[in-house]
Amino acid sequence: MAEQRDAVVIGAGPAGLAAAAMLRREGVDALVLERSDDVGASWRNHYERLHLHTVRWLSNLPGYRFSRSHGRWVSRDGVVRYLEGYVRHHRLEVRTGAAVERIERTADGWLLTTPGGQLATPEVVVATGFNHTPFIADFPGKEGYERELLHAASYRNAEPYRGRDVLVVGSGNTGAEIAVDLAEGGAGRVRLAVRTPPNIVRRQLNGVPNQVTGVLMRRFPPKVVDTIAARIQRLTVPDMSARGLPRASRGLYTRVIEDGVIPIIDVGLIDAVQSGQVEVVPGLAGFDGREVLLDGGGRIEPEAVIVATGYRRGLEPLVGHLGLIGPQGKPVVHGAATSPAAPGLRFIGYSNPISGMFREIAIDSRKIARAVKRELAGRLSSPPPPVASHTPPPSRSAA
Repeated sequence: MAEQRDAVVIGAGPAGLAAAAMLRREGVDALVLERSDDVGASWRNHYERLHLHTVRWLSNLPGYRFSRSHGRWVSRDGVVRYLEGYVRHHRLEVRTGAAVERIERTADGWLLTTPGGQLATPEVVVATGFNHTPFIADFPGKEGYERELLHAASYRNAEPYRGRDVLVVGSGNTGAEIAVDLAEGGAGRVRLAVRTPPNIVRRQLNGVPNQVTGVLMRRFPPKVVDTIAARIQRLTVPDMSARGLPRASRGLYTRVIEDGVIPIIDVGLIDAVQSGQVEVVPGLAGFDGREVLLDGGGRIEPEAVIVATGYRRGLEPLVGHLGLIGPQGKPVVHGAATSPAAPGLRFIGYSNPISGMFREIAIDSRKIARAVKRELAGRLSSPPPPVASHTPPPSRSAA
């Protein structure tokens, strides 16, 4: 017989823990299921140099603040300690080593299948993470490449690459920071393969964090934000065209909205490119034995290639059969919103806004908790809904 719970949260990262804490605050008996052995698993496995790009005081999850001892920009290990403290502070029930393999609709809610058995619940919050599954495209010749090839998810620090020739692929924040880390950590040569010139912004200007501007600007039309951002970039970011890194051709906010691409928050890339510590080369086109092929026909022979071209959401095995996955593998509903075909099933942490992911998680978690509380109260006074079709009509807001 399946275990019964009022609500189940899948994933013990920042989004899942925030949702569980707010559910508990609303009096909902919520269980958190985590596939790994610890909370904050993705943060534990990121590269050591990583810090939050958002300022500490705008990154608090609800009900528990970051200590001032973390400094302005919280480190990777600081985030892990914070999440551990968050669980203790809110007395959350987290069951680790409990991977949810599939979610099925039932007459009165949802049935979750895990290696340890099944759980039945009317309310599910999916929070398995924006960066869930490392992705490397099928570049021609990849399988026969004769040198070291790894995804950025496996990179920890520069020590194994001291004195070596390394190519980093990808013009996002991860690729930029790994390239800088390698250059500062003693790599013999560092090249960064860039196909689409990125928007680059300073982390702060005159002591004001870039995130503050993002919070203020996100409610303006994309074209307005693009125009303002472009002017700021011209004033604060040098033209690096001669170094192979021209200014972006598309607006900063347009790329966020249309492509889900966040600008590079500079933590050393500008200086590294200008000084020649990081060389910018064309995008990766493929592999040929020991050689790396670049766009435009160039060939180079690095000793290692670190691919930082992103992650996939990895939601297909979990909810793909429910018709709830949209473009870029993201859920078609988010936050407090649900699909009429999947009442009681919500998603959190699958957006990457310029105002900061932790900040938006805090907002969404409160909305979700209030919506779940209302729905549970409504279920007590009405019969269970029929099982709906797996093809969801347009979403409705439950906020």
